[in-house]
Amino acid sequence: MIEFAELVHRLFFTSGNLAKARILRAYIEKTPDPDRGWAIAILSGRLDLTLFKRSLINQLIKSRVDPYLFDLCYDYVGELSETVALLWPTSNRETKSKLPSLTTILATLESCSKAEIEECVGNLLDQMSPQQRWAFLKIGTGGLRVGMSARSVKGVLAAFGKVDLDEIEQLWHAIEAPFEELFEWLSGKTAKPDISGKLSFTPLMLAHPVDVKSLDFINPKEWFAEWKYDGIRVQLVNSEKGSAIFSRSGENISASFPELSKETTDNSILDGELVVMRGKEIGSFNDLQKRLNKQKPTKKDIENYPTIVIVYDLISYREKSFRKKTLRERRSLLESLFKTGKTSCKLILSPTIPFKDSQELRDLVDGLRLNRENKYEGLMIKKKASEYVSGRPKGEWFKWKKEPHLVDAVLMYAQRGHGKRSSFYSDYTFGVWEENNLLPIGKAYFGFTDAELGLLDKWVRNNTVERFGPVRGVKPGLVIEIAFDSIHLSKRHKSGVALRFPRVHRIRWDKTAKEADTMATLKGLLA
Repeated sequence: MIEFAELVHRLFFTSGNLAKARILRAYIEKTPDPDRGWAIAILSGRLDLTLFKRSLINQLIKSRVDPYLFDLCYDYVGELSETVALLWPTSNRETKSKLPSLTTILATLESCSKAEIEECVGNLLDQMSPQQRWAFLKIGTGGLRVGMSARSVKGVLAAFGKVDLDEIEQLWHAIEAPFEELFEWLSGKTAKPDISGKLSFTPLMLAHPVDVKSLDFINPKEWFAEWKYDGIRVQLVNSEKGSAIFSRSGENISASFPELSKETTDNSILDGELVVMRGKEIGSFNDLQKRLNKQKPTKKDIENYPTIVIVYDLISYREKSFRKKTLRERRSLLESLFKTGKTSCKLILSPTIPFKDSQELRDLVDGLRLNRENKYEGLMIKKKASEYVSGRPKGEWFKWKKEPHLVDAVLMYAQRGHGKRSSFYSDYTFGVWEENNLLPIGKAYFGFTDAELGLLDKWVRNNTVERFGPVRGVKPGLVIEIAFDSIHLSKRHKSGVALRFPRVHRIRWDKTAKEADTMATLKGLLA
């Protein structure tokens, strides 16, 4: 644990991807198994690490220091793990000689009962330095962020083993942490792990946002255009070993969609979009949310919100990979599978959109915002010569999202952020008018620059009229223009509506609160 805490500390305070990669590689080279494997699993997000709850940490620290002092410190620091790490009473124990390894700590916490977890966590915190406590609390509550993506971590592994990143990607979801067989191979001690007997996920190919100011490169000879649907990206895997539905992050979600789990094409890996569909009408994302995260959907759920998959791409067929083939070739084979009836009725081929030039595509996207249906998010523009490359390769695929809806709302409440924003009021609740009252309609956490954050924080502090723990109520005086993708009716919200993906578009210093929009205006956007 000592070495892992030092690694986390260095990664957190190091800027630059290359510098972070060097630090992680050095750790991998000098750290034995299985510690390095667990470290890689934690940093890449492969472990569901909610080993204990934040409420337990609150309880432990308040039993050791004055609760009022803790509340003052927490309010000032704004981040629980850092506050507890610094405020925890110093122990006289010899930390280095008694602190267990990362592997031992994880195993101990996993085996603890609810009655034992409090004593176990308390004893470990007693043995640790502030730096070690911070790392331990972050991984234990599932809040560790060090500025490295999962792909960056896999890139370090590829460099360490002198193998292609694509090989790591193919193995990644078929091998369990702590990846000892992976490290054996990367170290040159054994052959490449055999995953032929497993259903595995192939990391998806992703798109970059298109630059709408530079569209001259788009022409129908070299590019396909498709609709961008408002569902969730999935991968359908089918082989002699069985079938599975994976989310874009590699999570097996087959149990949530039993009506689709066996409706895949034989011996294939398909890339597509899972949506709700009634008859020929595609439902909204709000409809799909009724099915997401339900491990055991009821018969009524399935009947009310039936799902299908709109297929975009063919990754493999009959155990043969097509990743190195061009999109034009993959598309041709995919079309032949649908024409010959070798696909399920639960699968629909994503149609390509004929176009003459980029202006015609621009007109299509512009028209989507005027149409209140939530059927499409925008367009996908894909190079016909592109191979299927996991990750986000440059210049191959682009997404062109429709312009968001905008509403002028009044800032009502603000809360301090976390991590680097823990000293700023950066989480905002906003509302619109209904008669003479403000109704909260959503929260936004981003969309502003660091300079704007400083101004917003100052305004909140100077205009606070109420306090609710870490939340400040402010006088209705600041208007924020909020961008959002769509709006839906919602019984869970006081306003009766829910916004999809709200974010700050700009701060309207020029407007008074009374000039903000009304609920009538907002509900007028409902499909």
